[in-house]
Amino acid sequence: GGAGFAGSSLALLFKKNYPEWKVAVLDNLKRRGSELNINRLKENGIEFIHADIRLYEDFDSLPPCKIMIECSAEPSVLAGIGSSPDYLISTNLIGTINALKYANKYKSLFLFLSTSRIYPIATLEKLQYTEAATRLQLSDNQSIKGVTSIGISEEFPLEGSRSFYGATKLASELMIEEYAAFNGLQAVINRCGVLTGPWQMGKIDQGVIVLWMAKHYFKKELSYIGFNGTGKQVRDILHVKDLYRLLDWQINHIDEVKGKIYNVGGGIEVSVSLCELTDICTQVTGIHIPIHSIKENRQADIPIYITDNTKVTAATGWKPEINVADMMQEIYEWIKEHEQQLMPILA
Repeated sequence: GGAGFAGSSLALLFKKNYPEWKVAVLDNLKRRGSELNINRLKENGIEFIHADIRLYEDFDSLPPCKIMIECSAEPSVLAGIGSSPDYLISTNLIGTINALKYANKYKSLFLFLSTSRIYPIATLEKLQYTEAATRLQLSDNQSIKGVTSIGISEEFPLEGSRSFYGATKLASELMIEEYAAFNGLQAVINRCGVLTGPWQMGKIDQGVIVLWMAKHYFKKELSYIGFNGTGKQVRDILHVKDLYRLLDWQINHIDEVKGKIYNVGGGIEVSVSLCELTDICTQVTGIHIPIHSIKENRQADIPIYITDNTKVTAATGWKPEINVADMMQEIYEWIKEHEQQLMPILA
């Protein structure tokens, strides 16, 4: 996934901070916009390999690597619902198994970007929350293990369905644990919340933070979908630079974190509702756009998800540093600078 948003951003940050390292990325360029990252990567001394994680023979010609960051995925929670899940499964599960076989062959460190979507939808829908003026808020009084007012921890139950996307990522986690237990693979699993930042090609079903700013910038329309159509649904969001700081720490302290699973997100401090996001985008751009209201819920959607970072912070000292307002300002400036290049994709 090295030419995608997360992969390319992480590759560039590692090369910047470790210029002596050889950094290479592998990607099949299926997602629209990923091709825009090839020149950015090459200009910074990063090797681009056009290959497909679904095909193990594409790994045959690769040299050994010391560290693999697996961030390839079909990331839409709606993928496979009402359509064939074949590409999703072959990318998110078979692809991870192929990457594991390669990493196992060369005893590479293996850092896996999983997702908060491994937690079951029906259980998340049972969360107790209150409704404030601009957002939903988790209550402390919960009947479900692993959730408090500060968010959802790794103790949250896993029984139940979660979407084809979430299921493939959870299945990948299980395979990683087997490779670690029986083959000695040094691996870390990070269950990421909503990632964002410049160079994310946002869509309505994935990358919504960038999409929200882009729709304001290009004066398009948006909708609050579900949960009474008020835009009070909440997610915590994490800048990819904050994720980089954690992965960097994990690589340099692998003996302390290998075999561990962490929930990783912005937490309650870096969370936002859609209506709050609208206000921020309006303030940054000076543009008001029509926001429609659709009361009916979308399939596989949830009203609120906030990451409890307690475990990862206790283990590593890491906390997210970049707030929502600064993220949105940075995304706005990126769109403005690359307007003509991004218009066909984001407008």
